[in-house]
Parts: sequence; C-alpha cells; structure tokens
Amino acid sequence: MDVRGLAAAAYPDGAFVSVSRDRTARVWVPNPSENQAFTEMLCMNGHSNFVSCVCIIAPNETYPRGLIATGGHDNNICVFSLDRPDPLFTLKGHKNTVCTLSAGKFGTILSGSWDTTAKVWLGEKCMMTLQGHTAAVWAVLILPEQGLMLSGSADKTIKLWKAGRCENTYTGHEDCVRGLAVINDVEFFSCSNDASIRRWLVTGECVQIYYGHTNYIYSLAVFPNGQDFISTGEDRTLRVWRKGECSQTIRLPAQSVWCCCILPNGDIAVGASDGIIRVFTESEDRVASAQDLQAFEDELSKAIIDPKTGDLGDIKIEDLPGREHLSEPGNRDGQTRLIKEGSNVEAYQWSMSDERWVKIGDVVGGSSQQSSKRVMYEGKEYDFVFTIDVNEGGPPMKLPYNVSDDPWLVAHNFLQKNDLSPMFLDQVANFIIENTKGHTLGPAPVSAADPFTGAGRYIPGSGGDNQGFGADPFTGAGRYIPGSESTGTVPSGGADPFTGGSAYSSSSLQKATTNIFFPNTDGVMFEQANTTQILGKLRELNNTAPQDHKLSDAALDSLEKLLVVVTDLKSQEQPTAEQISVLWRTCHWPEDIVFPVLDILRLAVRHPEVNAQLCGGTEGASLCNHLLGLMSPESRPANQMLALRTLCNCFSGSHGRALLLGHRDTVLSRAGDLRAVCNKNIHVALATLVLNYAGRLYGQPAEIEAKAQCLSVASTALEVVQDKEAVFRLLVALGTTVARDNTAKDLARSLGVNSQISKYARVSDPAKVGECCRLVLDELQ
Repeated sequence: MDVRGLAAAAYPDGAFVSVSRDRTARVWVPNPSENQAFTEMLCMNGHSNFVSCVCIIAPNETYPRGLIATGGHDNNICVFSLDRPDPLFTLKGHKNTVCTLSAGKFGTILSGSWDTTAKVWLGEKCMMTLQGHTAAVWAVLILPEQGLMLSGSADKTIKLWKAGRCENTYTGHEDCVRGLAVINDVEFFSCSNDASIRRWLVTGECVQIYYGHTNYIYSLAVFPNGQDFISTGEDRTLRVWRKGECSQTIRLPAQSVWCCCILPNGDIAVGASDGIIRVFTESEDRVASAQDLQAFEDELSKAIIDPKTGDLGDIKIEDLPGREHLSEPGNRDGQTRLIKEGSNVEAYQWSMSDERWVKIGDVVGGSSQQSSKRVMYEGKEYDFVFTIDVNEGGPPMKLPYNVSDDPWLVAHNFLQKNDLSPMFLDQVANFIIENTKGHTLGPAPVSAADPFTGAGRYIPGSGGDNQGFGADPFTGAGRYIPGSESTGTVPSGGADPFTGGSAYSSSSLQKATTNIFFPNTDGVMFEQANTTQILGKLRELNNTAPQDHKLSDAALDSLEKLLVVVTDLKSQEQPTAEQISVLWRTCHWPEDIVFPVLDILRLAVRHPEVNAQLCGGTEGASLCNHLLGLMSPESRPANQMLALRTLCNCFSGSHGRALLLGHRDTVLSRAGDLRAVCNKNIHVALATLVLNYAGRLYGQPAEIEAKAQCLSVASTALEVVQDKEAVFRLLVALGTTVARDNTAKDLARSLGVNSQISKYARVSDPAKVGECCRLVLDELQ
C-alpha cells in the first residue's frame, strides 16, 4: 500500500524509516549484497489506521540511537525505539488525522493535523496548541533558530510561530501548502498543490518561485549544501533542482510520488502510491544491477498515463509523429515526447545520462477519446454520478466521479460538502472503487490525495491600543492617577527584590551564592493606594455620571466603608454582603468613569470575605469574564491595567486562586496580548500575573501544559517590554517555571529562552535584573 512518509534514521548508518497505509513503520538498513540494496531491520506496529508521516527524534543520553515518531489516521502519534516493535508511548490530543511531523532539539515534536491545529510535544505531554489556520495543517517544520516553528495549511497560508504565538503569515500560494523544508537559519522552501515551489525569507519575503511540476507537489528535501533540493508530486515524478533549475526529471511507474528524503551519502529515497520505495544514486558503486535497471524501465514502459494528470496536453492521435521521431535527440533531461504506434499513443522521456529516449508509459484518455457516455452534473461532465442514500427518509445525495480521480479525495470532499461524519470515509471510498471496477485508468490510488478540512478555530487577538494614558487622561480634572502608586509588593518583608527603595540593596547581593529571586511562590500583590484620592475621584465622577448609573449617598457610603475595611489591616470589621453587592454593580459603570471603582475592586479582592464571595461559584466566572472584557485591545489602558492588577490580587485567596487556575488558558492569552500596549504599568501588571501563575504551578510537574503557556507568554512579552521592573518580574516568572522541573527546562531551551534573555545578564541598573537573569541561565545550562 501507499508509502506516505520517509525519514533518514539516526541509526544505523545509512538507514531510513518508511511509513505506509498498511499501518506499519519499517526501518531499512543498507545491504552490501549485490541483489538487494536495503533490508528491512524492524517492522513497527501501533496505529489502528493508516500511517501518514514520520520524523526522527535526535539521539540523547536516554536513547542514544534516537527515537522514531509516526502520525496516523487514528489521530495519534506513536513514538518507537529501535529495539522493540511496539510504541514506547502514544501521544493523544489531535481530533483528526495527524498528517505531518517535525522534530526539534531537546526532544520536542511539532505535529500538524486535519483538525486545523499544530501541537508542540515534549516527552509524553502536549506543551501547547498552535491555533490560527482555518483548514488542515498539511506541513510543519521546526526551524534551526530555537523557538521558531512553521506550519503550512490547506488554507493556502504558511504561519511562523514563536514561543507558541503566530508572528507572521506568508501568503502567495494559490492552493494547499503541502510541504516545508529548511534551507538555512533564515530561509525555507514550501511546495503546494498549485504545482509551484517557493523560497522564502523568515522575515516574510518570497525571493524565488520554481516551476516544473505539472500537478500537486507533495514533498521536498534539501541537499546538505543548503541550495540544491528535490521534490515529488502527483505528476509521477521526482525532480532534482540544482542552482535554481530543474536539472533532472525521473518518472516513476506510480501516479502519486508521496514522499522523499535524502540519505547521508547523498542518495535519494522516494515512496509512492504503488507501495514501493526506490532509491536513486549518482554513485556508480551503488547503481542497481543491469537486471534491476531493465526491470524498472520495463515497469515504467507499462504504466498507463492519463493526460489530465500530466504535462501531455490535448492529444490528437492523427497529428502525432511515428517512431521515427525518436531518432532525434532530446533537448533536456526529462523532456517528454509522444509518438503514434498504430492506434496507440506512447510516451517517452529523454535521458541525458543514457542519451536515449526511455518509454514511460502508454497514454489513454486523451480529450479526443472522450465518449459521449459522460454524465453532466452541475455544469460539468463526469464518468459517473452516483446516488447515495445516507439518512433514512432524507433526500438522496449525488456523488460525481471521474475515473482519473482519487476515490479517497472524492469521498472526503463529498462528506465535507454534505456535512457528513468523516467516519464514513472508508465506506464511501470503497463504494466508489467497487462500482468503478474495470473503468479505472491503471491501479486506483488508495490514498486520500488532498483531504483537507475547513473548520474554523479561535485565534487569540493581538495588538492593542498603543497610546499611553499620561498623567490624567480620563477627565482632565483632579490629581488621582490609577497606577501612580507602588508597582506591587510581596507579603514578606526584608531585603525583597520587588519592593524597591531602601529595603533592597544590590551591593549586598553582588557576591551572593543564594538565589533570593526564585522560585517565588508567595505571589506579588498590588496593595498600595491613596484612599482619599480614590474616594474623591469616585464622588466627582458620580456627580457627572448618567442618571441610570448615579449612586445614592447610601451607596457611596457603602463603598467608602468597604474601602476602609479592606485597606485597614487592623480592622476587625467584615465587609457586608450589601457593600460587596454595591461594588459589583458599580463595576459595570461606563468605561470612561469606572476606573476608581476598579481600583476599589483591586484592593477589595485581597480580603478573604470579598475573595470568597466574588471569586467563588458562578460569581467567579462572571468576575473573570468582566475583567477579561476590560482587558480587550479596544479598552482604555487604565482599565486594562486595573483589570490585570485585580487578577493579580485575586491570587491572595484560595477562591481566587482556584478561579484563575481554572480559567488560566483564557486569562493568560488575553493578558499576553496586552504586551503590545505601550504602557509600563500594564507591562508590570502583566509580568506580575505571569509570575503569580508560575508560583502556583511550582512543584507540579504534571501541569506542563500550563507551564508551557507561562513560558510562552513571558517569552513573547520580553520581546517588547522595556521597563526594567517588568523585565525583572518576567525573569522571576521564567525561573520559577523551570525550577526543579527538567521537562520545563527542556521546553524553555527548545523555545530559545536562553538566547532571548542573555542580553539581560549584563544589566547592572538595577542590578537585580542582571543577577536574576544569570541565575535563570544557570538553570537552563
């Protein structure tokens, strides 16, 4: 059955791995005997459906021979070692076929699926899910620069991801992107169903387009020189590209040439829809025997070519020359020439190396041969139009089909068009095959050529309001400025790096051997406030508030009493239910006047009673959603900042911690987007929120996906944050996330955190930034 994936193995020397629709993966090793170049060393089983892709995980101390990862139509990824036929472990998480894999440093795996997502895996855990494509992810690639990843999709785009966030989208291909290949640190190739290959800079520019294939291009591989490459596709060819030109075209006796890889010695392995792997070489020492070469040529000459799938054009037998036309030499390697032999049409290809025309098949199905028996459906002619009854009592559905079509692709498109379950794929495809026997043009392909999905996915918003809010941009009156107070404190006193001022002396730590920075598990709160100014601004804005929002004197008194209670640490009074109710209602004031109420909320949630009432049960979900709304990119910076500070302070109580851990994915995603707002107070609050999450996750290695999100948000924030206090808190968050967790350390290394933060190791003002950075780098050594 179809060979769908190939990869050069790390061990033994010269070996490679193949995967197939027969549900197996096989390791092939070089055989010095004359009659067989490669021998099967190991057959691995673990998938319950077709296997569609493979990658090699580089050797490490635990697995010095490396590992083999395979993806399949059972939605799973199986990871094998070379000493056993069954998987070491299976990665589950995708909701549809896993059709592409790429391995990076430190054991990371990047997978792409028909479910429109890509996923990053480390060990046996999913670290993060990359969402943004609107159709199947057909190709993925981990780039040499740590932290950079690519995905190519049936939505015709390529996306660049850094630390789990989409950094760039490349457009240009006119059909599905099917393959990606690394050129160097800053360039890569892509291939597509539009029959083109493109060369891209990571920065987004397409610098060259290569044309030569005449149908879908499925795979690419680059030679070690980083310039020359190979490609395979649906036009039955392997093409070799040198110096930007197609220097050689090798036809194969199979319609779909699915995959290729370049072996360490420069030989080329290709897998095709006839279930055979063929290895091509430039070395005379490794050329197959004359008998094998003749067998390959004979097989090629017997192939049946459908002109609609190749570059043969519209054929009129009466206009074709006879065999004498083959006495003239070709102009280029791979040139195709058609001749008339009686009532038949034969195709020949020019071989530059042999200086002769090689028969590559008999041509059938030319446009002049089309019979009048074709059926019209929706304005097009088809060989068959089947009537399919799926739902009992429902209307029948029409399924048009041409004998040159791939039954699996037609079945997939039929199911998608009629919104039917993909579970019917095998049933519909086999129905087509059974009902078109005797009508196929050669062996029917048994693999879905292009089954892509179109389901949408949520894309986290990016960007934001880039304006700062100055000294007092809200009303122009009064002196109350949210965020003008301290940037937050930790519960403990002493020489604390967060409190600043005289409490922290860098000179006393310059030669310290103790890490006082992380892990920080206490959490950092925003506790400072000028209650007089807050209340003054609240009363001022209440006077100008819309009538339906204006507070009564009694309500104002309630808020004032609440503020006194939650800010007086010595107070024995407890907030009342009425006070908390008034606070919650007033939090829904119009955006332009709500900021002093949010400041009261920020202080109130630190109190155990308020924390329990506002963060517990259904009220907690309402609070979280309200704060997330205030953090939208369109919101006012003051509200964004106060919402972030409120979330940070929610960590002071058990109900708040449970609430935020339960909504972690959404909260951190929304918060991370605010890195684009040019406001240092927002950046400090964002960094503090990440730090508080990291503190709660410390000592919980099972929460690796949550830690991965902390690493991602901190890493991407560090790219734009300038304020040194925000940088410091992000460094503490990174250190807390990786401390005593080897898996988290490996993930941080694979995301390129080391190189990203190294510039801060030299910062001396404030000294805590450089000191903390060096300690994080030590953790990641």
